[in-house]
Amino acid sequence: MDYQDVEILLVEDNPHDAELTLRALKKHNLANKVHLVKDGEEALNFIFGSGAFAGESLNNLKVILLDLKLPKVSGLEVLQKIKEDERARTIPVVCLTSSSEDQDVEACYKLGANSLVVKPVEFDAFAKTVADLGFYWLLVNKS
Repeated sequence: MDYQDVEILLVEDNPHDAELTLRALKKHNLANKVHLVKDGEEALNFIFGSGAFAGESLNNLKVILLDLKLPKVSGLEVLQKIKEDERARTIPVVCLTSSSEDQDVEACYKLGANSLVVKPVEFDAFAKTVADLGFYWLLVNKS
């Protein structure tokens, strides 16, 4: 994949949730510009063009779908680094979590998340949520 074409970065360590998300985006023709990374460290390398992604330019990144519970670097830490950095600050970040605990919601918004979505456990509801996110951030929202 040419990284300059990537519009959605999916940061998800759970293979089942990643597959469901990609399937939902594909069903609505939004999956051809998605890149999947499986931990917070890989996400930061991708976003900032370091590590395995050194020298890559991510000018087209329209939204980051960020799971909060990640190995290596937590989703909240990734969010904080994105929002503190001049180059990445304006990229919308949608936090995905299976928890609706008030402290998670508050922490996400305090760090600058654009949205927080609690992952539905039922596939059809999850697929609709992901499709709605894709439509909004890629087609409706003007950035």
